[in-house]
Amino acid sequence: MMKLERFGPFRVMLIGFCLIGLGWAALVAAPPARPPKTRKDNVKEVLHGTTLIDPYRWLEDQNSPETRAWIEKQIAYTESILHRLPGRDQLRDQISKYLKIDVIGMPVECGGRYFFSKRKADQDLSIIYMRQGLNGKDEVLIDPHGLSKDKTKSVSLQDISVDGKLLAYGIRQGGEDEVEVRLFDVDQRKDLPDRLPRARYFGISILPDRSGFFYTRHGKEGSRVYFHRLGTDPAEDQYLFGKGYGPGKIIFASLSENGRHLLITVLYGSAARKTEIYYKNVASNGPITPIVNEIDARFSGSFAGDTLLLRTNWKAPNNRVFAVDPRHPEPEHWREVIPTSDAVLRGVSPVGGKLYASYLENVSSKIRIFDLNGKQLGELELPSIGSASGVSGWWDKNEAFFSFSSFVRPSTIYRYDVETGQRQVWARINVPIDADQVVVKQVRYRSKDGTSIPMFIVHRKGLKLDGSNPTLLTGYGGFNISLTPRFSSLAAIWVQHGGVYAVPNLRGGGEFGERWHQAGMLENKQNVFDDFIAAAEYLIDQKYTQPSKLAIRGGSNGGLLVGAAMTQRPELFQAVVCAVPLLDMIRYHKFLVARFWVPEYGSSEDPKQFKYLLKYSPYHNVKPGTKYPAVLFVTGDSDTRVDPLHARKMTALMQEATGSDRPILLHYDTKSGHSGGKPVNKQIDDLTDELSFLFWQLGMIEAGS
Repeated sequence: MMKLERFGPFRVMLIGFCLIGLGWAALVAAPPARPPKTRKDNVKEVLHGTTLIDPYRWLEDQNSPETRAWIEKQIAYTESILHRLPGRDQLRDQISKYLKIDVIGMPVECGGRYFFSKRKADQDLSIIYMRQGLNGKDEVLIDPHGLSKDKTKSVSLQDISVDGKLLAYGIRQGGEDEVEVRLFDVDQRKDLPDRLPRARYFGISILPDRSGFFYTRHGKEGSRVYFHRLGTDPAEDQYLFGKGYGPGKIIFASLSENGRHLLITVLYGSAARKTEIYYKNVASNGPITPIVNEIDARFSGSFAGDTLLLRTNWKAPNNRVFAVDPRHPEPEHWREVIPTSDAVLRGVSPVGGKLYASYLENVSSKIRIFDLNGKQLGELELPSIGSASGVSGWWDKNEAFFSFSSFVRPSTIYRYDVETGQRQVWARINVPIDADQVVVKQVRYRSKDGTSIPMFIVHRKGLKLDGSNPTLLTGYGGFNISLTPRFSSLAAIWVQHGGVYAVPNLRGGGEFGERWHQAGMLENKQNVFDDFIAAAEYLIDQKYTQPSKLAIRGGSNGGLLVGAAMTQRPELFQAVVCAVPLLDMIRYHKFLVARFWVPEYGSSEDPKQFKYLLKYSPYHNVKPGTKYPAVLFVTGDSDTRVDPLHARKMTALMQEATGSDRPILLHYDTKSGHSGGKPVNKQIDDLTDELSFLFWQLGMIEAGS
C-alpha cells in the first residue's frame, strides 16, 4: 500500500502553502464583490389559508432565456472567486493522486466469462471488459471514450445472458438518470440493431435463450413493464403490467436465474411502507398473479432455484425472510427461514445452495450463512469493522464475490468459494492512505429529545482537543439509507490535511431498522435536523472544533439536511456545501420524479403535512438580515432526479437575504447531473472547487502555516 509520506510530510506540504498564506488572508479580509442582482417576481398564492410569496418562481423555468442568462452570470461570479483562490494547483495535484487510480467493479460470471467495468488511472471513464475464464486476459467490449468529445457519455452494464453471449448496456449523457439501452453480441463484438430509446428504465432481464428481454420504462403516466422480442420494432413491444399505477409508484421486473419465474415489484414510492409483488410463470407463459398486495409492509423477492424468498419488515421491524412456493403463494403457506433479530437484516443472497444474509450490527456489516431450511451455518469473516456488499453469485455454483471497505481500507473485491469458505483478493483499489496514521472512533451523543445517536469520527493520530480543528460534518437521514463506515476519497484528503471528518447515523436512515427510519420521516422529519445539529454541538462541546472551524456537507436528501441546519442554526457553522438539494418543500413534489418521495416527506397538498413542511422548508425559512454561513450550492442541468430549480431559487434568495459578508455561491454545471457520469478530470475539477472553498472559509492554510 502506498504511504502518505510519498507525497511529503504534512508539515512540508504546508511550507509550500505558506508562501501564499497572505493571499488567503487577503481574500478572507476582503469579501468578494456582490453577486449578480436577481429580479423578483413575488408570486403570491394562498395554501390552506396561509399566504406564501415566492420571489424567484421564474427561476423554475430552466430553459427560459432569462434563466439561462442568470445561470451564466452566476457561473462567472462563482468562477471569479473560486478560480483565484491560491493553492488550487497544489490541491488539484493532491486530489488527482486519489482519483487518478485504477478502479474496478464487481465481476459477474456468465457462461465461464467474467464481465466487469474498469477505469485505468490514465482514463476518464469506465470501460466494460470481459475475461474469458478466471485467469484470462481483460478484453475491451465497450469503450465510451469515443462516444463524446467532452467525455460526458458513459456506459453501464444492464444485464447479461446466462451463457455470456448477449449483453445489454446503457448509454448515459452526463448525470442524467435516463439511458439509451443497446444490445451487444459478445461473440461477434458488435451491437445488434435492437435498442431502446433514451428513457428512465428500471431493470433489464434477458431470457436464457436470448430470444428477448423484460424491462420497465417509467414515463409521465408511470412505470410499465414490457417484453421485447429480439429482431422486432420496440414500438411493438408487448405490454405486460402497470396500467392504473400513477407516476408515484416504482415498478420493476426481475427474472429468476433459471429463466422460469418473473417477479414484478411495485413500490409505493422510494423506501415505501408498502410493496406489492406479482408473479408470472414464464416457462408455461402463465398469467400474472399476486403474491402479496394487501399487506402494508415492505417486501423484496429473489429466487433460490424454484423457491421464492421474501425479505420483509411485516411484523418484524428489523426484517425477516420467508420461503414461498409460487404454486401456493398464500401467506398461510409461507415458511419463515430467517427470523428477525436485534441486528438489521439488509439483504439476502442465494448463492451456492446457501443463503447469505447481510446484517447491520451497531452500524457495521455482518454476513451470516443459512441453509434453505433456516439452519445457521456460520458467519463470513470480514477483515474489520466496515461495510461489505452482499455476496453475489449463482444458486447452483460455488463461486461468489463480495467487496469490503472501511474509512481506512479502500474497496477490495474478494472471490469466495462457497464450499470451502476460502477467499482470495480479486481486485484491490490502491490509494495513498497510511491507515496506521488515522484514528477511527464511534461515539454516542444525545439529540434534542434525548435519543442516543451514534457517530463516526475520523482524524489523524495526535489530534489535540483544543477546539481549533477544521471539521467537516456530513449526514443523510432518510429513505431507510444507512451510512456505514466505508472508504471516501474526500474523507481521506480531508484527514490528510489535518481535518476531522464526522458522520452521524441520523434517524430517518436504516441503521436500526424500520422504527429508526420512521422516526425521521413525514411529521418526524425535524428529528433528523435535531440529530444533525446535536452532532455539531457535540463536536464543539468535546473540543474537536468551534463554529468558525466547522463546515457541513450534504447531497440530495442530505442537501435538504444541511439546508435546514443552516437556516435553523446559522451561527453553528462557518461554511456549507449543499449539493443537488431539495429546498422548496412546498413545491418539490411537482417536478421530475419527486412524486416518488411523497411517502417519505409528505405533500403540501395535504393540509396537515403542509404545516410541518412549511415549518422546516429551507426556502421558506430564510430570514433577511441573518448572518448566514458561506454556502456553495452545487447542481447541474442534467440532474433529472432532483430539479436544479431548488439550488437556483435558494441561491438567489440567500444572496439577497444574508446579513454576513460570507459568499453565497452557485457551482452550476450545464452538463452534470445528480450522481455519476462525470469523467474523472471533471470530478477532480469539482472536488478542487469544493475543497478550495472549504479550506478558504475554515482558514486551513493559515492555521498550519
